Amino acid sequence: MNDSRRNEPLAIIGIGCRFPGNANSPDQFWELLTSGVDAITELPEDRWNKKKFYDKRSTTPGKSFTRQGGFVGGIDKFDPQFFGISPREASRMDPQQRMLLETAWEAIDDAGQQIENLKGQKVAVFVGISSWEHSFQVLSFEDRGSHDAYTNTGNALSIAANRIAYCFDFKGPSVAVDTACSSAMVAAHLACHSVWEGQSDMALIGGVNALLTPEHYVGFSQLGMLSPDGRCKAFDSRANGFVRSEGAGMIFVKPLSKAIEDGDRIYAAIRATGSNQDGRTPGITVPSQESQEALLGETCAAANISPTQIQYVEAHGTGTPVGDPIETRALGNVLAKNRPDGERCIIGSVKTNIGHLEAGAGAASLIKVALSLYHKHIPGNLHFENPNPDIDFDGLKLAVATDQPWPETNGHDRLAGINSFGYGGTNAHAILQGIDSQTVAHGDNDSDHRDVEPFTVSARSAEALRSSAAQLADFVDNRQTEFSFGDFIANAALRRSHHEHRSVLFASGSEDLVAKLRAFASDDETDSVTGRAPHDLTSHLAFVCAGQGPQWWGMGRQLLEDEPIFRNIIERCDAVVRELGEWSLIEELTRSEETSRMNETSISQPCIFALQAGLAEVWKAWGIEPQSLVGHSVGEVAAAYLAGVYDLEDAVRIIYHRGRCMDLAPAEGRMIAAALTEPEAKN
Repeated sequence: MNDSRRNEPLAIIGIGCRFPGNANSPDQFWELLTSGVDAITELPEDRWNKKKFYDKRSTTPGKSFTRQGGFVGGIDKFDPQFFGISPREASRMDPQQRMLLETAWEAIDDAGQQIENLKGQKVAVFVGISSWEHSFQVLSFEDRGSHDAYTNTGNALSIAANRIAYCFDFKGPSVAVDTACSSAMVAAHLACHSVWEGQSDMALIGGVNALLTPEHYVGFSQLGMLSPDGRCKAFDSRANGFVRSEGAGMIFVKPLSKAIEDGDRIYAAIRATGSNQDGRTPGITVPSQESQEALLGETCAAANISPTQIQYVEAHGTGTPVGDPIETRALGNVLAKNRPDGERCIIGSVKTNIGHLEAGAGAASLIKVALSLYHKHIPGNLHFENPNPDIDFDGLKLAVATDQPWPETNGHDRLAGINSFGYGGTNAHAILQGIDSQTVAHGDNDSDHRDVEPFTVSARSAEALRSSAAQLADFVDNRQTEFSFGDFIANAALRRSHHEHRSVLFASGSEDLVAKLRAFASDDETDSVTGRAPHDLTSHLAFVCAGQGPQWWGMGRQLLEDEPIFRNIIERCDAVVRELGEWSLIEELTRSEETSRMNETSISQPCIFALQAGLAEVWKAWGIEPQSLVGHSVGEVAAAYLAGVYDLEDAVRIIYHRGRCMDLAPAEGRMIAAALTEPEAKN
């Protein structure tokens, strides 16, 4: 193992999520958090018969005393063809597998990684998953005769990670982790070490949960773990249990130095992770303060920091009368030691917003903290009115989060810890570090872009193309202060996967782009070009270089002004022309229509050559390389240059003298076409 790699933080560069409250993107989730939204609702009618399984009395066997939870809309909706899955197979798949696939794709897309470039690479997939509710439905209530070839793979928890690797052709470790409520954070711990130890170069890390049957509601009610009123009141005197919820979260990570080198947008970086076990406690679901303290200290040591440097901890914070006091005492005992008087470590819990995703809870916590570090802002902890009397906040030097800017660091790193505890005693912790935005390279500023820029949109179907345009419009609209117009243009062209159905829109700035995208999404008239790319994108590409005749007085003028590569070729051609004659190629290309001499043969031929040479070099710089070249008349010289037969200066000399000689020829010239084979022509 490379020691420098082991000590390098991992950059979180992409996020995908499906959380309660319609938080289906990083922006929507951040809006939910900063707006103080409580996303808990009553059980939807399409899940199960809530009257049959509900009884407000906590001791009634076979009943749940709560009907509240955090639910994801459209959990039954899925686009199987996008992932190359048949509708029949998709119908047998656990919704958890489907949500993980969707959020994995979205995390990759959010990271600006083109999926084609990741195929066959050592990308790890580690996901936390524990719920078997879908398989329970299938195996208990369906006729066994209806089970088919897709039943097993559609319901096996191991396949949740393996299917992602299969769909995207990833070659790194692919592991599903079940440690109950700490599953996703343990998955993060294992994934990070996979990268640090060189088993993988990048990793997808996630967690998922789905609430599909009443059995777990009943079981947790009988254990007395759930909140009867369906509200998570972490650290409050009214704390009376956790609230079940569902959803999925996924992050995409790579080594920090590589992310900076690649110009990736970085939400935050994972500095260190750790995991341990409670061992023997008074009961298997009773947490161990001693183990929690040990884990926190060990993870700080792995991060090479003092515990006093941590400014915020995203607590496990389930809102249980037993768990909250134990967790806060462990935090205070480690973090308060040597912390200056009057300074507090802030604590909060995302479970007060969206409930407890159980196996997926760690993913929600990771994403919340990454967004908080990125925006330099800490969202408030909901439902905190009266401090829990069993928690000595002052003595432990802890403070429950209110909506506030990230505390000043006095030049030090912004650091946050994340707790995640399984109810069987497996604990995990991660330490995240803020990365200042100026560390990351972005595209050109608005002042540098052309008058009109092309913006690319693509999708797997015509309907999805317009839906994608609507989503992109919202993204650009929400990020105008964060990214320049040039960033949006470059990222769409170079950092997103390009699907079969495509459109190119033309915009003059970010606001114009938003308007054009929304018009396209609504099927209104726009100045766009829409089409369908061939399945085989490696088709033979030829450059055809034209002869004399298509020239006009203003050709190449905007490219000359705006495109450095094109301008460089024109300037080199101009230098040779100036040596050979008493005129300037650039001057002729920039004349007005009234004074243009573009139809004079001695002028037009060098200009046509220079235009084609410059334009071809621009295409090649954008990665568009021809497999063959063909030229007609003047275009033969351009094709020969592009094929490497002549260097640029010699080609300019040839075309200059060709044009000069033709200008001296009689006015009534003719062109001869001869049907000869290559050997006949050579002879």
